[in-house]
Amino acid sequence: MNFGRLLYRVLAALAVVCTFSASSRADDSFAKVAEKVNKKLVKLYGAGGYQRIASYGTGVLVSEDGYILTLCSQMLNTVDIKVHMPDGQRLHADFIAAEPELDITLLKIKEKLDPPLTPDEYFDFGKAVSTPLAETGTGVLAFSNQFNIAVFDEPMSVQRGVIASYAKLHGRRGVYSVPYQGNVYFVDAITNNPGAAGGVITTRQGELLGLIGKELKNTMSETWINYAVPIQAKAEIRKGNNVRTISISEILQKKKDYNPVTPRDKEQKGPPVYHGIVLVPYVTDPTPPYVDDVLPGSPAARAGLKVDDLVVYFDGEQVISVRDFKEMIERVRPGDQIKLEVLRGDKMTSIEIKLENLVKKN
Repeated sequence: MNFGRLLYRVLAALAVVCTFSASSRADDSFAKVAEKVNKKLVKLYGAGGYQRIASYGTGVLVSEDGYILTLCSQMLNTVDIKVHMPDGQRLHADFIAAEPELDITLLKIKEKLDPPLTPDEYFDFGKAVSTPLAETGTGVLAFSNQFNIAVFDEPMSVQRGVIASYAKLHGRRGVYSVPYQGNVYFVDAITNNPGAAGGVITTRQGELLGLIGKELKNTMSETWINYAVPIQAKAEIRKGNNVRTISISEILQKKKDYNPVTPRDKEQKGPPVYHGIVLVPYVTDPTPPYVDDVLPGSPAARAGLKVDDLVVYFDGEQVISVRDFKEMIERVRPGDQIKLEVLRGDKMTSIEIKLENLVKKN
């Protein structure tokens, strides 16, 4: 056999191998992994549906008796949180605990699950949190109910990407900077869309890595970012010389007994203020911050606030409950001007209120 013919056969063989390899890569499917992960996720529905505030989101099943981990959200500002299970069941959830500093909320399905969920139907968080952080360059899959594409028993959306970096989060929405400023996974897929918050990123084998975050912009570049909070996330809160370390694991362990770090733990800026806003009675957490009354002649009355307005933002910071509003008011002082974004009917309205000294009014 001459050299030319031998070379021809070698090249032909290599072409077949390359074609087969390319075909195999093109036929690679994550369908089995997606099926496995979908069994552990739920679709959440609650308040919202106006002015770019979605009334839907995503949650992660983390126990056999139906505890759900998700992100803090205006959507949860309701007494009726609906849960669509992977098999299409429509159930309801109770608010259990939240940690704003980590942007994490814990819910629990109201109905008794009989039989309880099997280990294949929820993430073993204790096992997952003990694993090392994923390295930059790790291939990941992202699962969520983004854009409300999936309902009832329809599977979650699946995206493929890579961890682009592991770095500190500098994020904001409007003028509101997110409280969690720890390290997060930044991914090269467009994962952070309406409804995606509370979804998960996993390895390409379906192992839990983190919770998909909210739609945020980078405060340094003013660009939208796609990130997930690692399940090992912790935050250090300083008060004087004392430091308290909080984690997602602590929330899951203590459940209803969890004592969140809130603005109430921080020092007030000054004396009590007078605004004239009477919210509905605080019954349970979260009680929506509806305006029950506006005192005549008060700063709120002069600014145009009305009964039945729902306070959505306080100086750009999302207001989830009556308690949130009261804590935010504690951080301002007489003479400050605050801007409230309220839902009136089906429209958002901006209200600017100049606060007065409460002492002078008593």
